[in-house]
Amino acid sequence: MSPVPISQINTGHIDDVQELRKAKPTLVPERFVRDATERPTPCAVLDHDSYEVPIIDFSKLMKVDEDEGSWRAEILKLKRACQDWGFFQVVNHGIDLSLVEGIEEVAKEFFMLPLEEKQRYPMVAGTVQGYGQAFVFSEDQKLDWCNMFALGVEPQFIRNPKLWPKNPPKFSGTVDDYSREVRKLCQNLLNSIAITLGLKEGTFNEMFGVGVQAIRMNYYPPCSRPDLVLGLSPHSDGSALTVLQQGKGSSVGLQILKDTKWVSVQPVPNALVINIGDTLEVLTNGKYKSVEHRALTHKEKDRLSIVTFYAPSYEVEIGPLPEMVDEINHPCTYRRYNHGEYSKHYVTSKLQGKKTLDFAKIIN
Repeated sequence: MSPVPISQINTGHIDDVQELRKAKPTLVPERFVRDATERPTPCAVLDHDSYEVPIIDFSKLMKVDEDEGSWRAEILKLKRACQDWGFFQVVNHGIDLSLVEGIEEVAKEFFMLPLEEKQRYPMVAGTVQGYGQAFVFSEDQKLDWCNMFALGVEPQFIRNPKLWPKNPPKFSGTVDDYSREVRKLCQNLLNSIAITLGLKEGTFNEMFGVGVQAIRMNYYPPCSRPDLVLGLSPHSDGSALTVLQQGKGSSVGLQILKDTKWVSVQPVPNALVINIGDTLEVLTNGKYKSVEHRALTHKEKDRLSIVTFYAPSYEVEIGPLPEMVDEINHPCTYRRYNHGEYSKHYVTSKLQGKKTLDFAKIIN
């Protein structure tokens, strides 16, 4: 997460969608109305509800010594999920349910604060920490029907203490406790993913050093015309792994691009949604690909999501692992680069499918 704002960005006026919904419930300003080709189409959702994102039982991945048969079966499921989907839902993840509920509670409480209080923690144009809308770089850019609150968590130097709110009182402590547990989950999942690739278990964690971790809370108020807007523009994530918690009772909003069709991700009780980020795509030389995804809105229901991004230290050099390159069958398709450079490139680019990954591709 880049801590340095870009100077001289003119984003124009950006309506706060919660305030807009309160003041003029039926109004959708032109800046939120998508071009016809970008709008959600009901048929794309309904025709593909039979697609089900794989479900991985995390507890089985942790029991290689107790039940090797179940462990092998779950590792194979994980491999297929990474290879065929780039997305999966994790159950029995080991994070205490009270903490999962707690982070949702403080996130919702924050978004329900008066606008004046939330605006004490502004997201400056060109950065991705604070309250507001990220990835906006011009006054004519289409806006997402979403309010965001994002924070750098680890390592300590990426934190901006001025952006950590005092209200709700339990906010900071809950974010820290939750983030600590999600960090462990990411590291364990990376160990298992390494095994699915035939690599040493600790390959990714040893390479990543002190991993960079950020959290973003997204709030999508109801929208009178959900057929005209997007809650979040299509994009892939610049992380290695992303962990998404869908708010309990929220509308179904997350969609992923599967076989050129948009497929809704149906929430599974107490599960966390995991997706492969651009960094793992590069490290695996495209064997495991990041996947384009987006968020939709609902006419009557709001939606809350809590997203954690986990990535290598900014100093780490990234490129396809030698084990993933075969000059005849799988030639190297990505260059080597410093992860900090890619992170800066990602947060200073608007969300536009997988376009940011062009940064890493070898162009013949």
